[in-house]
Amino acid sequence: MSEQTPQQGTSQGTSQGLSQGRRVVVVGAGMAGVQTAVALREQGFTGTVTVLGAEPHQPYDRPPLSKAVLLGKAEGSAFEVDFESLGVELRLGCEALGVRPAEHELDTEAGPVPYDVLVLATGAEPIALPGSEGVPGVHLLRTLDDAERLRPVLVRQHDVVVVGAGWIGAEFTTAAREAGCVVTVVEAADRPLAGALPAEVAAPMTAWYADAGADLRTHARVDHLEPGAVVLADGTRLPADAVVVGIGARPATGWLAGSGIELGAQGEVLADDHLRTSVADIYAVGDCASFPSARYGERMLVHHWDNALQGPRTVAANILGEASAVYDPVPYFWSEQFGRFVQYAGHHAGADRTVWRGDPAGPAWAVCWLREDRLIAVLAVGRPRDLAQGRRLIEAGRRMDPNALADPARPLKNATAD
Repeated sequence: MSEQTPQQGTSQGTSQGLSQGRRVVVVGAGMAGVQTAVALREQGFTGTVTVLGAEPHQPYDRPPLSKAVLLGKAEGSAFEVDFESLGVELRLGCEALGVRPAEHELDTEAGPVPYDVLVLATGAEPIALPGSEGVPGVHLLRTLDDAERLRPVLVRQHDVVVVGAGWIGAEFTTAAREAGCVVTVVEAADRPLAGALPAEVAAPMTAWYADAGADLRTHARVDHLEPGAVVLADGTRLPADAVVVGIGARPATGWLAGSGIELGAQGEVLADDHLRTSVADIYAVGDCASFPSARYGERMLVHHWDNALQGPRTVAANILGEASAVYDPVPYFWSEQFGRFVQYAGHHAGADRTVWRGDPAGPAWAVCWLREDRLIAVLAVGRPRDLAQGRRLIEAGRRMDPNALADPARPLKNATAD
């Protein structure tokens, strides 16, 4: 993956007096796009701000889709943002089709939109299961419309096959079991969360499925789908009134082809540490962009809510040009599954030591990853205090005492070595 430093997104000329009469266009009305507009106003930007959303719905938060919205406990999850009072123009049902940087124009279904500064916040799109096109009863879970289509499945207590035991698969399985559905989860890897956590850490989570009454089948690869059934590679035929696919997501950047904006191996926009792209006056933030992390010594592509919340503040500060704001967060995410609150902060790749806190067979435990005795990541199951303290310790780069760290009764903040 290229590590070239992109060009400065806002030249010295455009940053001067940017708050007066300048036009910022934000593509994407999810968390990253909406928060970019909010941050611009909070930081004093007085020019024009336009947010374009491909969906017709008022901008909404995604985490409740796999929980309250899916179960019918909430009708939606619209952001509590008064766009009119902020002076933000919202164009919904307006899909971006391309960018012409030389003309400073964005092409949309409704025609060209001129900009002085463009912010890409188009997020990610779920990966479809090959061969699932046109098969009835196959669902993804990413949008409000997806959740609305899945509601009747839960209400009617259908037999459901979930493809993929990642975060979305686990959260949907939790909701489906709560609704009384019979759920079978098929995972090609040898464990749940294979792409996110080491084997020894994910292993205790396998039992959560059985405890919830779900049938988890690992080493189970889908051969093909039929109406009413999922057929595995070994010939097993699983009856399914509905199939929910949760096998990952990719940056929604296909529309940028031919724009000259540099993309990475996974299709993500390659931003620099100021979240500027390779093309002048264009920034990228949230799920669609990767950024170099000095903290972890590698380029990061983070598909989580907190990244979409934090990054916009850096984008806004750099658009205003009052200070050179660098983006290098401690990544954070959470998941509610099988009656457990799972939280993770940091990035464990590169760790040279793993320290457990508590019994993973119990209701509350944590795992800490160290590199040269410095905390670089923490996973907390039912231990929110460990997560909160661990996140601060990671940010501070504190050296830890591994023996003290292993005592679950000892607060993390009291397990430092200095």
